[in-house]
Amino acid sequence: MPELEWNRVRWNDEHPWPESGDEWSAGWGGPRAQWYGAIFPRIARWLPARRVLEIAPGMGRWTQFLLRQSEELYGVDLNPKCIQRCVQRFSAYDHAHFIQNDGLSLAMIADDTIDFVFSFDSLVHAEMDVMTAYCEQLVRKLSAGGVAFLHHSNAANGVDAENPNAEGRAHSVSSQAVHAVIEKAGGRVLVQEEVNWGSTARTDCLTTFVRGQAYPHIGHTRIENNHFMLEMQIIKAYQSPYY
Repeated sequence: MPELEWNRVRWNDEHPWPESGDEWSAGWGGPRAQWYGAIFPRIARWLPARRVLEIAPGMGRWTQFLLRQSEELYGVDLNPKCIQRCVQRFSAYDHAHFIQNDGLSLAMIADDTIDFVFSFDSLVHAEMDVMTAYCEQLVRKLSAGGVAFLHHSNAANGVDAENPNAEGRAHSVSSQAVHAVIEKAGGRVLVQEEVNWGSTARTDCLTTFVRGQAYPHIGHTRIENNHFMLEMQIIKAYQSPYY
């Protein structure tokens, strides 16, 4: 089955979304604990931001936090069920806009306008053709000082595609391949953090990038984090009770 069609069927037709996506944060003690314990510390430097673009928001697990960090937010998702749920869930927020796309195009977003791009726990299912299309466009969509933070697969980087630990991860994507696409498109990678997920293998990567001329004083940092799952255990044990 084509990758885009697999994502549409899996997340629009098959997955029951019993807790609107919050079920995937159970290991962290819930989405609030995961956001403030693991995600927000990695992006806090770039927030709040005037215009935020979230790619593949699902049913709003992270959107609920991004809305409080933005003056205008755009959520773009392949699946109509997710768009409908976000429209309903965040109807009280006049600055929230949710748009269904084809899983590849960001033509509905004007160039040079987005101050922060965010995607977490969604693009890990996107193969390299999708990652290439999105990264090339995002370099153009970013404002002069805009920053993008994408969580994507790293399964092609020495992880056996048949390994159950790589299940659900796009097998054609690696940190190096994403880095090369961004640089070729005129962007510049600030940080790439390879992280383990569900095992000891670093099947995932968190990539932060900008347009080529932005933040010239910041160099490139590559992190091999073999303890991301330990972070999860610590956050659930010691932070989640506060949430």
